[in-house]
Amino acid sequence: MIDFSPAGAPGQGVTRRLRQLSGWQRVLLSALMGVVMTLGHAPTDLPWGFFLALPVVLAMTAEVDRPRQAAWIGWGLGLGYFISGLHWIGHAFLVDPDQHAWMLPFALTLLPGFLALFWAGAFWLAKRIWPQTLALQALVLASSWTLVEIARGHVLTGFPWALPAYAWVETPLLQSASWAGPFGLTLIVLFLCSYLPMALLARSLAGTALAAAGFAGLWIWGTARVPETVTYAPDAPLIRIVQPDAPQHLKWNRDYIPRFYRRLLEASAAPLEGREGTPDLILWPETAVAYLPERFPEGRQQIAAAARGAPVVTGAITAPEAGAQIGYFNSLVTILPDASMGPSYNKHHLVPFGEYVPFAWILKPLGLEQIALFGGFDEGPGPATISLPGLPSFAAAICYEMIFPHEIVGTGPRPDWIVTITNDAWFGGFAGPQQHLDQARFRAVEQGLPAARAANTGISAMIDPYGRVTNSLPLHTHGAIDVLLPEKAPETLFSQMRWTSTIGLIALILAFLTVFARQSRQIDKS
Repeated sequence: MIDFSPAGAPGQGVTRRLRQLSGWQRVLLSALMGVVMTLGHAPTDLPWGFFLALPVVLAMTAEVDRPRQAAWIGWGLGLGYFISGLHWIGHAFLVDPDQHAWMLPFALTLLPGFLALFWAGAFWLAKRIWPQTLALQALVLASSWTLVEIARGHVLTGFPWALPAYAWVETPLLQSASWAGPFGLTLIVLFLCSYLPMALLARSLAGTALAAAGFAGLWIWGTARVPETVTYAPDAPLIRIVQPDAPQHLKWNRDYIPRFYRRLLEASAAPLEGREGTPDLILWPETAVAYLPERFPEGRQQIAAAARGAPVVTGAITAPEAGAQIGYFNSLVTILPDASMGPSYNKHHLVPFGEYVPFAWILKPLGLEQIALFGGFDEGPGPATISLPGLPSFAAAICYEMIFPHEIVGTGPRPDWIVTITNDAWFGGFAGPQQHLDQARFRAVEQGLPAARAANTGISAMIDPYGRVTNSLPLHTHGAIDVLLPEKAPETLFSQMRWTSTIGLIALILAFLTVFARQSRQIDKS
């Protein structure tokens, strides 16, 4: 039987110092560890800090006596993590600084403070059922933490940005998303990165060996899963991804709209380099055109002429039919070679306070119609697969939707690839667009599907089903790339299980925590 050393054994000097910390000192140290964890995400991509930060917070949690004290540790950790990891959100308030800059300090503190409450709840719950041995402590904390990360991805429509799993996108651990998804991989890395260093400090040979073997096994398996070269079908279509580079503060400026539109047309009409013919499909980013395509046939004709026989997939705002009782949509539309409109998709997961106002049904009866209409978009019916003549079918996603792992591919026949159009100009030119791209890479691995990404200001890219970027356009450049569509991988376990994977994980964690809670109560009674 494996001897997992008691929690009090490892690093006696370290734990003694941690016990001597005051409450605010624990919060500050936790916040610093949250910043260390953030270094795992783009643009730094240094996930090894998890092996430093997680043992510290695990040891601090073990040293406090009450769940409330543990909750403060979790809240401090989350505050440091989300302030440093989501600082790019502040850029949106600088697009129109005269109107919105005053809200910047609140956005950079209130949102991270709110998200940190989820982590506070995880540490509170873990301490309520705190077992006696080190391995089980790490497992209980990782389980409760993952549970609240699942909640963070769903409560109030969800915001699962910067999941701990995403810090490992540049490593072979990314491939585990094909069966575990982002929440399962979060559970794995939280446990291994907290327990392995502590087992080493505890001089638990068996525990260290098992944890190290688990981590090494995932690394080796992930490395072996990825083919040496990107594979393409013999008839792989050639996709042209166009990036106009329209800064957000100029995107809807009447003086600049023609310039950005001309860039789109010129890049679409450019001849192929080193070969004859035209692309098989041209991809433009989110809201690329500044008019309603269904009501402006002249614009569709201009696009069709520039595309020279290739269908164009673009983002646009679409309007309801005359007399309809429904608002506008943020849409992905297709313009066929004859300038007619083909299949379309309406975004169904909208950005709160950006594309709609939550609880508008309460605001309207109170006479606050103007606030309720802020954003002005209605929801589409849900995930959709688009089929165009002579081309592989694709799952459509618009911008924000790519951060939700279970909302990309709907029911029905499996698509051949994913098309995502986005406007990352809101995210600035540093961490935000890079983190958004990393999440698209996760979606490709989870589904085993290549993903084409057209971004207004970048980063536009083609991603193979193993998360590798085969070609891309950097931030703040305009132009186009012509890339072959990689062949899709065999259907992944995650794609087969769909929502079942998350539901099963929640059930497993709840059952696990319930058992330990019951054991803890029995110990207290005795």
